[in-house]
Amino acid sequence: MFPLHQAVSRRAVLLAVPALIPACAPDAPESFPFDAVADGRQLMVSVIEPAAEVYWDAVGVIMDLEGTYEIEPQSDEEWEAVENAAWVLAESGNLLLLEDRAQGREHWIAMSRAMIEVGRRAVDAAVAKDPQAVFDVGAEVYFVCVGCHAAYATETIRPSDMPDSVDADSAGAAEGGRRP
Repeated sequence: MFPLHQAVSRRAVLLAVPALIPACAPDAPESFPFDAVADGRQLMVSVIEPAAEVYWDAVGVIMDLEGTYEIEPQSDEEWEAVENAAWVLAESGNLLLLEDRAQGREHWIAMSRAMIEVGRRAVDAAVAKDPQAVFDVGAEVYFVCVGCHAAYATETIRPSDMPDSVDADSAGAAEGGRRP
């Protein structure tokens, strides 16, 4: 057996080592700056708008002189395209939160987070393969888009789509300008 002083020393070392390990760990990981390639307009035109159009065009009803036609995905591949578009919308909210775009503007940040949340619901509706849910969430996506555009890109929306609380002439001046 071990002499008592060796057993105490080993026990002290075994108890001390776990307490010292955090001191050896490096400080919090360095944050890596993001390097946005697209400006806000290019992000809208190349990423967000195409995804929104896929989502919006996935379901609907067309009524004309020849009859009524319901549009909805018919295959797993078509549903996958709707789901992929929903993922793009959800993650685009995160892209809008990059510092170069958000610039600390509370309203911009709130609208970006709204895009993330509505994007999550869009994903859920697509995964459920529920045409009515996709249609309903598509309306929510539209309202988030219009709400943001009313403050930052008034030239892109029709006057009839302007929220009542926004004056079309002064909307671009809100939160520091029309564009990020």
